Amino acid sequence: MFGNIGGPELFLILLIVIIFFGPKKLPEIMKGLGQGIREFRKAARDIQEEVDKEVKQVDDKSEKK
Repeated sequence: MFGNIGGPELFLILLIVIIFFGPKKLPEIMKGLGQGIREFRKAARDIQEEVDKEVKQVDDKSEKK
């Protein structure tokens, strides 16, 4: 997903975040970002499981015919 972002780009992004929010807010921002990523991954996993379940049901119905 972020394969094109290297060290210098990450450093620049971190520097911009520190300038805008200050170093004291950085841990809070990173914690929120981590929680957001976890929730996104969980939602994506739940959707994939639901799709897999539906595909399995369709396959089971087509085998019974």
